[in-house]
Amino acid sequence: MKRIAVIEKEKCNPVGCGGYLCIRVSPGNRMGNEVFIVGPDGKAQVNEDVCTDAESITVKKCPFNAIHMVKLPDRLASQPVHRFGRDGFVLYRLPTPIFGSVAGILGVNGIGKSTAVKVLSRVLEPNFGKEKGGSFSELLQYFKGSESQIFFERLGNGQIKVSYKPQSVDLIPKEVSGKVKELLKNSDERKRLSEVADKLEITKILDQDIKELSGGELQRVAIAAASLKQANVYFFDEPSSFLDISQRINVSRFIRSLANENTAVVVIEHDMVVLDYMADLIHVMYGEPGAYGIVSQAKPARNAINAYLSGYLKEENMKFRNHEIKFSVRPPERLLKREPIVSWKAIEKKLGDFKLTADSGHIPKKHVIGILGPNGIGKTTFVKLIAGVEKTDKGEISCNVSVSYKPQYLSFSSEQLVESYLKVDEMLSRQLSLEPLMKKKISGLSGGELQRVAIADCLSKDADLYLLDEPSAYLDVEQRLIISKVIRERMEQSGKTALVVEHDIVFIDYLSDSLIVFEGEPARKGSVSSTFSMEEGMNRFLTNLDITLRRDPDSFRPRINKPGSRLDREQTASGKRYYQ
Repeated sequence: MKRIAVIEKEKCNPVGCGGYLCIRVSPGNRMGNEVFIVGPDGKAQVNEDVCTDAESITVKKCPFNAIHMVKLPDRLASQPVHRFGRDGFVLYRLPTPIFGSVAGILGVNGIGKSTAVKVLSRVLEPNFGKEKGGSFSELLQYFKGSESQIFFERLGNGQIKVSYKPQSVDLIPKEVSGKVKELLKNSDERKRLSEVADKLEITKILDQDIKELSGGELQRVAIAAASLKQANVYFFDEPSSFLDISQRINVSRFIRSLANENTAVVVIEHDMVVLDYMADLIHVMYGEPGAYGIVSQAKPARNAINAYLSGYLKEENMKFRNHEIKFSVRPPERLLKREPIVSWKAIEKKLGDFKLTADSGHIPKKHVIGILGPNGIGKTTFVKLIAGVEKTDKGEISCNVSVSYKPQYLSFSSEQLVESYLKVDEMLSRQLSLEPLMKKKISGLSGGELQRVAIADCLSKDADLYLLDEPSAYLDVEQRLIISKVIRERMEQSGKTALVVEHDIVFIDYLSDSLIVFEGEPARKGSVSSTFSMEEGMNRFLTNLDITLRRDPDSFRPRINKPGSRLDREQTASGKRYYQ
């Protein structure tokens, strides 16, 4: 077994630990070996060649969880595809684009998914673990005898052209200026701008300035720009971010349509329902976030997701998680007549040209209610009205209880340390993996880290009603399931109520006792009905989407039926679009 030693430079904080704590406590350093030194960037640096098992003490002492030491089989450890510096993250193996298919990549944040796609698309040249970098001939030798060798040979001689949609679409306005139409015209090598704009429902924003676009609009423009390139292989990194469920389904159908006998598609995605719907095959990525990532062999989408949930890859005899992620099948039940914690009557609220209305309804005590509906339909406005952040124009909301509110958009700019801002119990800190964040400044947190802190802040408050607006944003697939489980369990244990706005169907299905469904015309008008049972609410919502859901017989997770399939036709005809 070979040991790899990694220091996550973003987490390393010499000032916060009192000055290179790793150097001071390392058994190897105390014996005169330079296991840990100060690197040229001012961060700690580790020499894995002189590491011993004794350095596990040093790993545990680091308050920022920045140090990783992992034993890997010699065969695997000696064949990295890419390494970020002598003590940086290591990637092993690569996914394989397959013509005529959509290949998905599933894994937690920090496991190397984006790195793998960047290598495949030649945005990043692999160095095979060498400090001086590698060559294209080494790449071919590395994959000799595999399907990847054929792919890279064709890529090298110009037979394959790639198009890449990056993860961070919110950076587009900082890098590109002008009208949307001009940006897309510059990308339109296939001369299909009008058709693609229509399919992605961005025709109405073609004359808008890029800097005026919302996150969801930027996402669809980025997908359009990538798809308009004349390419053989299309890469999409997290295409569902910022999109509502309807847009996610539409984008999934569009991305699937790109795959043909001359074209391959590779997609990274955290929404399991969307990835399952979009992909033919899926590579599971496992390892240790921030330290190393391994790409599994491709498996059929259903089998890959179920293997991921089980934490075990049978063909590779690899157990990468010590617990299974399970979904429960709850029998259909009618809403219990519980005392309302919030009620409303004849509400009206106008915001510019948009108008929200709600006739009458209530939220029962000791309940977890999911809120579903498209973007721009008034969900966030409704939650703000209940939270008291906004006031109604007409009608009234009866909410005479204490409220804890996590908003949709998080904008903390504080230089305060997380530990001095956030006061949470030990269990919540452990469940949300908050300990490594405590010594960080709030202003330095990533989107996913900030989301977990905001959720913890909301749930840690003593309140009767908890309002959480899009808590899954920026989180990976496992973090989403953990968050949904934490919210549900805390409400059950405390007898409190939660109202959760969400676009991830798996999240809502895992979490909710009942639903509120928003309907209307986005950006023009929205209406709120009362609370529905899960079965009634999902049937209503899925009718609007024109899809049906079944449960996987092994994992019990929700899956979208293929349009026009036998199950789709039967469920549509019976009116049971949602199977509990």
